[in-house]
Amino acid sequence: MGKVRVRFAPSPTGALHIGGVRTCLYNYLFAKQNGGELIFRIEDTDSTRFVPGAEQYIIESLEWLGIKFDEGVSYGGDHGPYRQSERRDIYRKYVDQLLESGHAYIAFDTAAELEAKRNEIKNFQYDATTRMQMRNSLTMSAAEVKNLIDNGEKYVVRVLIEPNEEIIVHDLIRGDVHVNSSILDDKVLYKSADNLPTYHLANIVDDHLMEVTYVIRGEEWLPSAPLHVLLYRYFGWEESMPQFAHLALLLKPDGNGKLSKRDGDRLGFPVFPLEWHDPKTGDISSGYRESGYLPEAVINFLALLGWNPGNDQELMTMDDLVRLFSLERCSKAGAKFDFEKGKWFNKEYLQLADNHRIALMMMKDIEAAGIHADISMVEDVVKYMKSRVSLIKELWPLCSFFWIAPTGFDEKAVAKRWKPETHSMMCELREKAAAWEDYSDIEGFESYMKAWCEEKGYGLGNVMNPFRLMLVGELKGPAMFELTSILGKEETLRRIDYALSKLN
Repeated sequence: MGKVRVRFAPSPTGALHIGGVRTCLYNYLFAKQNGGELIFRIEDTDSTRFVPGAEQYIIESLEWLGIKFDEGVSYGGDHGPYRQSERRDIYRKYVDQLLESGHAYIAFDTAAELEAKRNEIKNFQYDATTRMQMRNSLTMSAAEVKNLIDNGEKYVVRVLIEPNEEIIVHDLIRGDVHVNSSILDDKVLYKSADNLPTYHLANIVDDHLMEVTYVIRGEEWLPSAPLHVLLYRYFGWEESMPQFAHLALLLKPDGNGKLSKRDGDRLGFPVFPLEWHDPKTGDISSGYRESGYLPEAVINFLALLGWNPGNDQELMTMDDLVRLFSLERCSKAGAKFDFEKGKWFNKEYLQLADNHRIALMMMKDIEAAGIHADISMVEDVVKYMKSRVSLIKELWPLCSFFWIAPTGFDEKAVAKRWKPETHSMMCELREKAAAWEDYSDIEGFESYMKAWCEEKGYGLGNVMNPFRLMLVGELKGPAMFELTSILGKEETLRRIDYALSKLN
């Protein structure tokens, strides 16, 4: 087998689920580690489920996360087109090949006829035991089949599965999976109604023609793997069949079962990379980007859901992940989606991030509040306050007092910290603060004010707590003289004057 080539092939049926992002990430890491290539393909053969905007949403999501493709939709390449809906003529050739070789047949059963058969036969399956009871080219003459097709009768092409054959799926994560063909049904491979193949045929043909060497996909596709193995055999492509790796599911944070959007809605965390506006329902679903996560934190978090590096390292850059990743260390068991751990990762990456970068993100919330802010001030706020939050969106509610002066004061804080002698003490503080010029000299201003407190015999807590209360309106914020350095002399004195007029 030549160069490693893997693919990520989502369907444009809505927002990209975080489980799909993890699948794409593992494909990316595997490709980069092996000097290979990652293909981006759109599987849009089911026209009834197409959602406008979904394809662009998927592309934007993966670009935000830093996952780069080597070829595919919007990237170009030598194996296009990369949308399955644009490959109709290619697939038809392979449908005809299966029909001519006797590995597929034409079926005319209507939806009503199939439903009637399901009502007649419990657990009905279209297979070797039932197909001779149905309307298909196995039970009809060639002339009848031709006549129906010529008259425009809609039909499907089904794969013909011979019973009692052992099929072995060689899986790099799960080992050899043995399946008896008798449990498989004659899946539909092609529908004349829209002249398109189903996932099963298109997937195999595309992987072969695009020279895919490894198929890394979710556990939910494992039941289709035996059919795919058979199709490779029927086409005579066994020597070029890719190696399979089926990733374990992402599980609910609590209880059992696969992680769903409802879990995110119920517990308050996103399950999509970006905010999604459903064009059909109008519903808006939260995204990691809009919720204040950094893409590198999301990548690090996702990588460790179902894989471990073999050491105790938790914080890993994309380069680290490429170097350490291996399919052998992917778990067979599902991974609980610990969204609190995701917040922990984000908090860690926030501390490492450049303050200017975080300030630009915070600026969006500041502007949304109708406030014009200087970016250098926002950077200073971020520098002193980012250690107190896990998500970028938490910064504005925590730090709004830097731009919005208090008009009221926390009653409990006033009752506890504003004593009868406090007003005169704060009037003296106001004089001392007015006499100091360089508020950017944090250490100098702090030493100056502490020396005054010591000289007057004032307890430091009895001065600094009311001082903070005057500037913020409550007892929160960064270190006292970090706060004054950001507010500056003019604004500090203005807030002191307002507080003294209200707390007399």
